[in-house]
Amino acid sequence: MSRPRLNFVVLCALALVALGVLAGCGKSSNKPGETVREGLSTPLAGLRYTVFMTRQLNLMSNEDRGYLPGQKEAPPGKALYGVFLQACNESDKQAIAASRFYVEDTQGNRFTPEGLSADNPFAYQGGAVPGKNCEPRKGSLAQQSPTSGALLLFQLPLAATENRPLTLHIEGPFSAASGKPDEARVILDL
Repeated sequence: MSRPRLNFVVLCALALVALGVLAGCGKSSNKPGETVREGLSTPLAGLRYTVFMTRQLNLMSNEDRGYLPGQKEAPPGKALYGVFLQACNESDKQAIAASRFYVEDTQGNRFTPEGLSADNPFAYQGGAVPGKNCEPRKGSLAQQSPTSGALLLFQLPLAATENRPLTLHIEGPFSAASGKPDEARVILDL
């Protein structure tokens, strides 16, 4: 085999190896309880949860103000963070989406979401999710928004954002086997 042809074959082989490595980047977690990074999905109680984006919200921006009508800015030393997520039911039967969440920093500090108005079209609602549907529902304003997810709002002390990574804990139903709720964990990209 000539040297240029050999170089071409080696280059093609390297490209195929790189493609195989990158193909695994968008995969879902298939192990219940496994901690995943933002952007990957994880199973919990018959649903697959995906955090699409986490970001600080600026109520001076028109887009962010639209997510939180009537919301006041965070007090000094704190900031508002939006976690935009989706819970999808891939089965034909109804499933119940989680309603308990908290963010934990590396120091063990826990933060629960702020309550959002039930009439906020972007607010994560939890509860019953019909088969082959998601929370937010297909075709809803939240699902069609730039984030594609429902909003969980957290007011975090600025110091907590220095104790990264921050992990979102999604609590499912109580498990008699473990004596505590089943849980999914997502490392937030802050």
